Amino acid sequence: MSASRTSERAGWFLAPAAGLLAAVTGFPLAYALWLSLERRSLLEGPPRFVGIDNYLRLAADGRFWNALANTAYFTAVSVALELGLGLAIALLMQRPFRGRALLYGVVLVPWAVPAAVSARMWEWMYNSEIGVVNALAGTHVNWLGSPAWAMHAAILADVWKSTPFVALLLIAGLQAIPRDLYRAAAVDGAGRWMALRSITLPLLAPVMLVALVFRTIDAFRVFDTIYVLTGGGPADSTETLSIYAYKALFQSLEFGYGSALAVAAFVCVGTVTLVYAWLLRRRAA
Repeated sequence: MSASRTSERAGWFLAPAAGLLAAVTGFPLAYALWLSLERRSLLEGPPRFVGIDNYLRLAADGRFWNALANTAYFTAVSVALELGLGLAIALLMQRPFRGRALLYGVVLVPWAVPAAVSARMWEWMYNSEIGVVNALAGTHVNWLGSPAWAMHAAILADVWKSTPFVALLLIAGLQAIPRDLYRAAAVDGAGRWMALRSITLPLLAPVMLVALVFRTIDAFRVFDTIYVLTGGGPADSTETLSIYAYKALFQSLEFGYGSALAVAAFVCVGTVTLVYAWLLRRRAA
């Protein structure tokens, strides 16, 4: 059977799933795009078409740019920490030792906890009066009530929850590297640092990029962790694009402008995804 016929049959088998996926994702996206072109609010009478007015309002909205900056900062810092800590955990756990299987389960516990539950747990830990964080640090900081600390407190909670996911991906990537390469490097006199720099990191780079893609997309659309911890406060210092869109849609009942915010968030995530896809394709080539 020719390769073209095989790929054609595979395409027919994938067609139902692709059609269902397009319907599930395409229709809400198209409807949100249409809503973003309307002035639609339960407080302003019947909806009317306004074209790009919502996007012009978006461009002049300081709160939108503040939410975008908060989202970008949260994403950059949390993903960088998760990648670094995940790599360190993966390198430690790839070595055989007694109880490694049990440690695998322990490491994955934060990732298995629902985001809202873990956020509520961290909220109690950050409590300025009875929280364990202040008790251990010997401080009296209002972690979630101070604009200087609230975002970093949310980042720490996200890093605790999501680092195991990155570590799991990197462990799988490390196990795929042939051990013979390390033996050959040891024969040539390469130490651990040289082997890490010359063998581990280059061969692990594709897996690290995949982990970076998943975590960046997930972090950029963060909602539940920050909403439970701070609700976007204090003084909008932790308000992200997702939280701002939620407030516009379901608190202010501005469905047109809220949809424009959602479309803007989608465009940002799509742009980041395309950049990562280009990097993956370039590395594969």
